[in-house]
Amino acid sequence: MALSKNAKLVILAAIPLITFILPAPEGLSLIAWRLLGVYIATIVGLVIKPYGEPVILLAAIAVSGAIIGNTEGAKELVKVGNMLDGYKSGTTWLIFTAFTLSSAFVITGLGKRIAYHMIGAMGSTTLRLGYVTMFLDLLLSPATPSNTARAGGIIFPIINSVAVALGSDPENSPKKAGRYLMMNLYMVVKTTSYIFLTAMAPNALALSLMAPILGFETTWIKWFLAASVPGLICLFLIPAVCYFVSKPELKHVDNKEIARKGLEELGPMSFREKALTLLFVIALFGWIFADALHVNATIVAIIVMVLCIILNIVSWDDILKSKGAWNTLVWYGGIIGMSGLLEKAGFFKWLATTLSNMLQFEGHGIMALVVILTLSVAVRYLFASGGAYVAAMVPVFATVGHVAGAPTELLALGIVFANAYGGSVTHYGGGPGPIAFGAGYNDIKSWWIAGAIIGFGSLLIHLTIGIAWWELLMGLGWL
Repeated sequence: MALSKNAKLVILAAIPLITFILPAPEGLSLIAWRLLGVYIATIVGLVIKPYGEPVILLAAIAVSGAIIGNTEGAKELVKVGNMLDGYKSGTTWLIFTAFTLSSAFVITGLGKRIAYHMIGAMGSTTLRLGYVTMFLDLLLSPATPSNTARAGGIIFPIINSVAVALGSDPENSPKKAGRYLMMNLYMVVKTTSYIFLTAMAPNALALSLMAPILGFETTWIKWFLAASVPGLICLFLIPAVCYFVSKPELKHVDNKEIARKGLEELGPMSFREKALTLLFVIALFGWIFADALHVNATIVAIIVMVLCIILNIVSWDDILKSKGAWNTLVWYGGIIGMSGLLEKAGFFKWLATTLSNMLQFEGHGIMALVVILTLSVAVRYLFASGGAYVAAMVPVFATVGHVAGAPTELLALGIVFANAYGGSVTHYGGGPGPIAFGAGYNDIKSWWIAGAIIGFGSLLIHLTIGIAWWELLMGLGWL
């Protein structure tokens, strides 16, 4: 039975109340203990959702401010203004401004045009259509930090219309093509989401949450180098795996006719599409050569956003209407700020000390790494929100791995990449899931079988080829 909104609110109020009633554990400051109660309530709120994420985070910030002002000794460790530090983070603004490029691909129709050209060039069989989806998503992913918007706003409408054009109906003939195409769409999106730092908003969030614990930082190009080999191997295998699990009845496709009709509807390429193509290249160039250009990734994204407005590719009103961008700005900035409060209050230091006394991984850092990354994928069966998973589990896994002696760089990369591919195990593991699964073509059994193969198969590739690749990059001084 689903909980009512009032029941959810009672649960959320009870969690911080407990930390007020019970004394702080030995060695943990009172303010850290009380803020921990608010943080846990926030994570639970992100899962059970009595309100949207921004409302929950704004409420958490407000309660945290009241707690800091009314807890003895709190101001020696944290200040009320620290609650808003997440909104000063370049990470938050990088993701927000990158949403402009994402919305521009939808508004101008450039995403659809690229897709139809790819279908015409490559999609002569159903399996090849799976690879068209893969290449399209890979191409768009660097500039679309919302994989939900990328999948739902650009790729899904095209692939769904292709399935219909092939005579695949959710009710009468789902196996003809639609079942395979929708399953493949989701699995592909969950993998492209970690190949680029800007391909999924929780990537940057995970980095920010781990920074005070592991001291690990990276750049856009270093992220891509680390993700490239294991990520591209996984990505190229996915259409074949989905084809094996849910083999379509239709094998050959009249791709030329589908592409012709699609491009005919779009008409000739507009100035805005041409300008967006150029800005997309500029953004990639800026992110890749940020160090040489003496600008960071956030500044590059802001420059591109401003140019999009000046060149009338998108208007400021379009940006104001981008609910995903503003929601992300509010709640990601809030969760980063909440995590920063706990760090300043000494919670993560206390947690590391406590766990180091409990865990016995001394001399077995790689074993600890394997166990943590395996758990990070397995636990995704319990989460219906990638953002909630990152906020709840990334600091915990990072702390446990750190005190267990797992190699810092390998641990950090393993965790941030598993954030994305781990969500492939279920049809509710990320925003694109309900979109693709909701089309009605798929059954849960085949979806979960494919998800388990891809999720844990990706884990195996990252623990073998991935680790070898990361160690090579570190040896060359490129990571």
